[in-house]
Amino acid sequence: MRASLRWRLLAGAGVAILFALAIAWFLMTLLFERHLERRLETEMTRDALALVGGLNLDAQGQPQLTDEPNDARLRKPAGGYYWQITTQAGVLRSRSLWDSALPVPKNSPADHWRLQRQPGPFGEPIVVLDRQLVVESDRPPVIAQLAQDSAPLSTARSEFGRELAVFLAVLWLVLMVAAWLQVSLGLRPLARVRGHLAALERDANARLPPANVREVQPLVDAINSLAGVREKDLELARRRAADLAHSLKTPLAALSAQSRRAREAGADSAADGMDRSIAAIDRVVDAELTRTRLARLGQVRGASANVLAVAERVVNVLEHTEKGEQLLFAVEAPATLQLAIEEEHLSEILGALLENAAKYAHRQVRLSAEAGPGWSRLQVDDDGAGIAPERRDEALARGARLDQSGGTGLGLAIARELVEANGGQLHLSQSDLGGLRVTAEWSGEGG
Repeated sequence: MRASLRWRLLAGAGVAILFALAIAWFLMTLLFERHLERRLETEMTRDALALVGGLNLDAQGQPQLTDEPNDARLRKPAGGYYWQITTQAGVLRSRSLWDSALPVPKNSPADHWRLQRQPGPFGEPIVVLDRQLVVESDRPPVIAQLAQDSAPLSTARSEFGRELAVFLAVLWLVLMVAAWLQVSLGLRPLARVRGHLAALERDANARLPPANVREVQPLVDAINSLAGVREKDLELARRRAADLAHSLKTPLAALSAQSRRAREAGADSAADGMDRSIAAIDRVVDAELTRTRLARLGQVRGASANVLAVAERVVNVLEHTEKGEQLLFAVEAPATLQLAIEEEHLSEILGALLENAAKYAHRQVRLSAEAGPGWSRLQVDDDGAGIAPERRDEALARGARLDQSGGTGLGLAIARELVEANGGQLHLSQSDLGGLRVTAEWSGEGG
């Protein structure tokens, strides 16, 4: 199974976007947590300054407070917010600590407030703000501590992480739609190239038009260069095949003359063998010439032929043949009827059809032509024996000889190939004259 460039690009974009959004989720959640910690540190520092602002020491060095922060959590046991003042003479702490105490740090800083995490007094993790203060210069320093449960921080971080994950998931879907549009627009020039390549299949002379995208132009140039080489090779092969076919005509004519002389000398068996061989070679030569003519069909653009004029020329030739002198030819076609076919090819089509009809007709051959909006039709009728319906497909096959009386069997087959090469269809039916009716039809731009 061949991999799709579109899906490969989309898969790569999806993985890259997902990875980038995952990193963004982690960093944004971390930044949010840091922001919460800074806000908490600011609020706790403000309360700590208010706390130490009312601090003094009695004669024994015991800490005393004239006022404490106004927060209900400080007055409720295990309320989640705590303070503690520690001196060498004693400890003063908030009611919320009840019968517990905060661990006293040994290396509390003296020049700034420090925020750190540690286990809490009631089994919950806490955030502790501490500092070493000198209340009176002649007294030992005091360690002030404020602590708060860190559970609200973790809860806020988790809620933010969940909401951010949902948002980023939606953003990933939006970005994937944008990536799909980007890939589709990016591959559209290649789709145009693929569409133009169909013209190269139908016509060796066709070339791809210039690409609208600079990156695609080298591909277009390479394809056009390859098409040019192919056209030259095809043209050379056609010329060689046509030259070979034409060069065999003269030797075949000489062999035919030798066959007649052999027959006149009484060597009928040898003459019959030569005639069969000559007929086989002649079929191959005619087939090659026909293919050469068909190959040149795509090189003519805007060709047009007058049906009545071409038909009259063909009939005029047939009327001077031995069989044609005995027949009545009728041509029924509007004088202005034009077919979008090269005149040479129309002449070959009518020649093959009328010659076949004249060969089997008893007294009459009729050619009729008509056209309408988007369609045109040629019909050749004769009053001969006709062809049985079950053998009509066989009659259109190259080399078929239903009567076994001679000839190459190429007339109807060549006409069919020429008609189909010009965009039409050829089929056989029963004629109202009693013999065979051959109909060539075109629709659209074919006629």
